[in-house]
Amino acid sequence: MLESLETSMFYILVMACTLCMVLYWVWLGTKKEFVGRLATSLTIIAVIASTVAIILRMITSGHPPLSNGYEFLLTFCLGIMAVYLYAEFRYKLRSLGAFVMPIPFLLLMFIIMSMGPEERIAQAVPPALKSQWLTFHVITAMFAYGAFAVSFGLGIMYLLKLSKEDTGKKASPQGIVSRFPALEILDELAYKVVGFAFPLLTLCIITGAIWANYAWGTYWSWDPKETWSLITWIIYAGYLHARLMYGWKGKRAAWMAVFGFAAVLFTFFGVNYFLPGLHSYAQ
Repeated sequence: MLESLETSMFYILVMACTLCMVLYWVWLGTKKEFVGRLATSLTIIAVIASTVAIILRMITSGHPPLSNGYEFLLTFCLGIMAVYLYAEFRYKLRSLGAFVMPIPFLLLMFIIMSMGPEERIAQAVPPALKSQWLTFHVITAMFAYGAFAVSFGLGIMYLLKLSKEDTGKKASPQGIVSRFPALEILDELAYKVVGFAFPLLTLCIITGAIWANYAWGTYWSWDPKETWSLITWIIYAGYLHARLMYGWKGKRAAWMAVFGFAAVLFTFFGVNYFLPGLHSYAQ
């Protein structure tokens, strides 16, 4: 019963995420507020559906959702959408949805196209891995990665608007870029989002190390996932350091936000599916 309900929630999530992504694009082009409000409402539905699906998975499996790739991708999607919704309501930045919501959509399409029903079944966590630190590790990873996805969207928006202005043409009243905030606002918001996510990523690595010591007797073993998590941490630490100490803003900061999220994606997909290690879901 719970398994079938979880499956229903997953497909509601897929439909809501797909529709809201399309509607955000339509809203950018048409400026119809009804379309924008509908896109936001569908995003809220997607957040609710993913939350319910994760809770049902935790009830049926008896552990936090990190035993396989399907469970982590669900939490990844939830983190992205939750942080995005906060940014939309807090900063009145609905245009950001057109650049952030395609990310959970693509993650969900990856689940549908590459994972069969047998790969989505809840798996037992080995006794050595059962620890309360796993819960903290999952929560910090979910919101850190979600926030980095939002900073990626802000970086893309900044680069698009800068490219438009560099041509010497102002965004027309009907143009998509006219929906974007000023460059300074986009740059400052990206900085705030990274500033929020970086401590969470730090806690994610720390709690992961404590969990690893509990499970395997060592805090750090240079597993590929640990290595790439450290690389990602260094990229964002460099972003914050360059901004605070050398005044890096604008285009360079936007590109660093884009490259940082590329490292986040490789930390998950490249490591978990292509590199053998303790965190590899494909092995």
